[in-house]
Amino acid sequence: MLTELFKGFSKLNYVDRLQALKKAGVLNADEITYLANGGLQTIDLGEKFIENVLGYFQIPMGVATNFNVDGKNYVIPMAVEETSIVAAASKTAKWVREHGDITTEVVGSDIIGQIQFAKVKSPEDFKKQILQQKSYLIELANREVAFGLVNRGGGVKDLTVRIIDREDGYYMGVVHIMMDPCDAMGANIINQVCEFLKHPLEQFTSEKVTMCILSNLVDTKLTKATVRMKNVDPELALKIEEASRFAELDPYRAATNNKGVLNGIDPILIATGNDWRAVEAGIHAFAARDGRYKSITKWRAAGTELVGEFVAPLVVGTVGGVTALHPTAKLGLKILGVNSASELSRIIASVGLVQNLGALRALTTVGIIEGHMKLHIKNLSLGAGATEKEMPFVVKKLEEILALRKRISLANAVEVLNDLRKKSEI
Repeated sequence: MLTELFKGFSKLNYVDRLQALKKAGVLNADEITYLANGGLQTIDLGEKFIENVLGYFQIPMGVATNFNVDGKNYVIPMAVEETSIVAAASKTAKWVREHGDITTEVVGSDIIGQIQFAKVKSPEDFKKQILQQKSYLIELANREVAFGLVNRGGGVKDLTVRIIDREDGYYMGVVHIMMDPCDAMGANIINQVCEFLKHPLEQFTSEKVTMCILSNLVDTKLTKATVRMKNVDPELALKIEEASRFAELDPYRAATNNKGVLNGIDPILIATGNDWRAVEAGIHAFAARDGRYKSITKWRAAGTELVGEFVAPLVVGTVGGVTALHPTAKLGLKILGVNSASELSRIIASVGLVQNLGALRALTTVGIIEGHMKLHIKNLSLGAGATEKEMPFVVKKLEEILALRKRISLANAVEVLNDLRKKSEI
């Protein structure tokens, strides 16, 4: 049913899109009504989430189609305000379906909590004292705090000690707590574990804990996605490789490249109620882990074959937090049809990699402006003040200008609208 849904989906109007999703079993009647009515209608939930609530800031949520990850078809919910992201993801995913595949894996399972001792008297004694109590501390944390995760196969798995030269004559001690959060993102529980272990660690070391907090640089749990394509124009494949090498070597380009990857990642995080700020922080830190900021994707060509890879920490959850409380987030997860946090992270990585491929393909062929501006025309028409009745004419005229000049602006939209209105007065 999803394969049939992908055919011509972008050409459907709003009502038909909802009905197509219902027919495919993605949405039911109540969920369609919820979406059609604009989602949340009362401020009650907002009052529970944050302080000094005034209302909701609504971001459009759409779906990207044509994605097949690890042999399974997915409809991808994306909450985003930027023109062309959903369209580019769907278009590029179709290209990948026709010429290759997407495979994924998650390497590692543990998130990281940090317990800081700002200044330790004897780094060697500090490390020795903690490691002697390692098994006891892990067992204690699991029994008293993380027992719910332990019952599901997770919990605290390891404990390590780092000594950091402060470069002021002192040394800092940092204890890392490694914990498997199962299908939760795990931020709250890892922070609780670190706070709980604060006092036992102080007793064993006679040192003073400065602070306890999770780390968003989770290099102990990496998500990988790989796109393999065949029968690609060799010249195009080589251009994409050279564009990739640019981002791998130059941090100025890498920043924009990675932003393009996040164009695919962030909208899914938002649509599923996950912390996109935490994921972004982790990705950017991972991109700079070797002392130089670089691309989190890599593309290589071999004749008519093109292979791309995404590797980065993508810690997400399918239970707990906003994911469990916000009805639209729960709906986003239902649309995806995921069964675990691991599956969700692998889908997100795949969309980020595909989004990157679409951008590199555009940049090395027609350029980024033509496709983006064609989809941006409606925004320009609205910005110029066109009414619903005037929109079709203004859009058509702006498309003609874009085809002729290869660029358009708000000034063009205003000029077209003014001409239309002058003609209407005659």
